[in-house]
Amino acid sequence: MNNKIYTLTLNPAIDLVASFNGVMKDNSVNRTDEEDYQANGKGINISYILKQLNIESTALGFLAGFTGDFIEQSLKRDEILTDFIYVNGVTRINMFINCEKEYKILNRGPLLDIKSKNKIIDKIKKINEGDYLFVSGSNAKGLDDDIYLEISKICYKNKVKLILDISSEMLMNCLKYKPYLIKPNEEEIKKFIGKENIDENSILNFSKSCIEKGVSKIIVSLGDKGSIYMDKENCYKISALSGEIVNTACAGDTLIGAFIGKLLKGQNLINSLKFASCAASLTAFSKGLCNINEVKNYIEKIKIIDFKEMVK
Repeated sequence: MNNKIYTLTLNPAIDLVASFNGVMKDNSVNRTDEEDYQANGKGINISYILKQLNIESTALGFLAGFTGDFIEQSLKRDEILTDFIYVNGVTRINMFINCEKEYKILNRGPLLDIKSKNKIIDKIKKINEGDYLFVSGSNAKGLDDDIYLEISKICYKNKVKLILDISSEMLMNCLKYKPYLIKPNEEEIKKFIGKENIDENSILNFSKSCIEKGVSKIIVSLGDKGSIYMDKENCYKISALSGEIVNTACAGDTLIGAFIGKLLKGQNLINSLKFASCAASLTAFSKGLCNINEVKNYIEKIKIIDFKEMVK
């Protein structure tokens, strides 16, 4: 494969995944039974998944302080290319606590200025035609969501294949620049269309409208219900595995990383979707990202329903 792949994480993090038996008690010391520290951020996760598929990528984004150093060192140790911009402050630490329930505590991260934004935009302008850029995760403090629109415009102009996984409503304004793939979830779609409750038909109609606006592919992640995929010719509902949920934070990153990775490796659409859904489930059952080598042991449990009539 001659095309290069880049992942952009505007607000990386170290994820602290901690677990203990029992119930969280207020005004008390809650001691963990187990904890794990992971270099994280949605784009970074995608780089890790691609690495497991023997696909090289370059991780872009902003790092700061001793936590930023930890992330850089972790990626280099695992032989993932990096091209980060260092800024003032400290890269955030997010906490995922597993006890009787899963608790997620997400911090804000360092404050970025216009010079930092211009530096990342300059890097994106240098990405070549036919290359892939994943833009995933939350925006950094100090950056306006217009950055997503600016990135989309650059990629459209330079014929870069843009994959967007962002919760910002700016996503809907980016569709006119025809991203290669978008990956909203149910909660995001509710926000985008202004409804508190949606059903499967609502998701299918939303997906169809995105395709009609120029999106090449859309995957809607549905948690333990799997996902829905649509392009101009195809529409499928893909199941998920059943199992004990440990950490859902990285499942969506695994889904799109494994899906695009398998397509790049020459797999057909259905096999790529099944592989990606299986990998995403295994990640949800893990403290961090799944071991891609385990997918072969479970992939036959993934079922696909053809909804092709929905794209007519």
